[in-house]
Amino acid sequence: MSLTVKNISVVYTPINQNNTFSSGDCISGKVILEVAKDTQMQSLSVKIKGKAQVYWTERHGKTTVAYSDKEKFYSVEKFFVREEKQHGSDMLKDPSGQAYSAVVAPGRHVYPFTFQLPLQHFPSTFKSSVGKVIYTLETKLSRSMRISSKAKAEFHYVPRPDVSNPELMAPQHGTKDKQMVLFTSGSVSMNINTEKMAYYLGEGLKVLAEVQNNSSRAIKPKYCLMEKHSFFARGKRKLHTHDLLKEEGEPIEPNSRKTITKVLSIPPSLTMSILTCRVLKVEYRLRVYLDVPYASDPEVKFPIVLLPVHPVAGAKNSDFGNWNQPPGANVFLNPAPMAPSAPPLNAVRPPGQLPAPAHPNNHCPPPGYPGPPGHFGAPGFSAPPQGPIASPGYPAPLQGQFSAPGYPAPSQGQFGVPGFSASPQDQFGTPGYMGAPGHSGASNSPAPPPYQQYQLYPQVPENPQKSEN
Repeated sequence: MSLTVKNISVVYTPINQNNTFSSGDCISGKVILEVAKDTQMQSLSVKIKGKAQVYWTERHGKTTVAYSDKEKFYSVEKFFVREEKQHGSDMLKDPSGQAYSAVVAPGRHVYPFTFQLPLQHFPSTFKSSVGKVIYTLETKLSRSMRISSKAKAEFHYVPRPDVSNPELMAPQHGTKDKQMVLFTSGSVSMNINTEKMAYYLGEGLKVLAEVQNNSSRAIKPKYCLMEKHSFFARGKRKLHTHDLLKEEGEPIEPNSRKTITKVLSIPPSLTMSILTCRVLKVEYRLRVYLDVPYASDPEVKFPIVLLPVHPVAGAKNSDFGNWNQPPGANVFLNPAPMAPSAPPLNAVRPPGQLPAPAHPNNHCPPPGYPGPPGHFGAPGFSAPPQGPIASPGYPAPLQGQFSAPGYPAPSQGQFGVPGFSASPQDQFGTPGYMGAPGHSGASNSPAPPPYQQYQLYPQVPENPQKSEN
């Protein structure tokens, strides 16, 4: 790093506890630039990309031959600052909607960005000694007559489970017969069935085996889940195989027939299957065989496809923080909570005021989306502060009061929508509107705003318990 540029880094905010991203997700982060003096930038950019690459060497006599190849899935670059001659590149604006200055003063500067991952299914993140599939965020600072300053951060990509192919959920069936020779006489046969081909990580793989032992010796069924890695470059293939787990069943006595059910636990830490990449593949096989003494073992093999467990998205203002930020660094100079996509339940609006519509894609607010000072939310909606002091236009409700002006508050222990009274027939169902003060009897008219806009309360089961936020 030069004397002028003290530090440059790129960080992102995780969206779930596993710190993974899937197709269609938005990944938001910041480029952090720290300079020692006034600095003129030619360009400052951030790029997101995904690729697979393989590399290995082979010895042929006295010659060492290297094999390598790569496959690029996607690459998108956005610029905070750029030269005028760089036409066609995507420019980012600051939170006020203005262009970033090409000259920065001494100190730390933060440049926020947001990318949406493509909707296509790409291979999951994978690393081995020969090949890898990686997804990265990269930033680059270019200055005149200076070496460019770069930084990179990898993120973990897991595609969403796709079971649209009916073959993945179809049962598998295989049979094998063997006539014994030499030290064992007679014959054995087995009929193997599995419920399907595709399984989620951590799921149980159920195997049903029907074994007929007409031989002179006891035989034992055995099960093996194998992993196979294939790497391709320059017309060559490099193959790695590994037995992940082995289990065995009870012995089957001579001249007997037995039906056995075995459930194999698939380790949740395995890499999901990679079948659509050009330069590498990750495949799994189930091998069921009979251990026959003094003879080759009859076996049946099934392909197994491992699917990822779908990640659970966290809150927009996630408590998980920036997992890849430098130790001790505060990347948020003026941290502010994300505005909710709908008003809080205890927010009271002035009579007749309707809620502003939320952005249609709350997970991916466009960069520079206008909003109240200090917040990144939909225009026209200011989130009320967390404390008891009400913001303009949002008077703080009295303690224990949750009803809008002009509508009676619900009775203690009632779980209906604020401003409504639950009907006796269905205490926890959708309540009926009781009307304005002075009006008796339930009304058949639809609920008044804002309750017609949002379905705030789902069905509550019997004996509900209040959860802590």
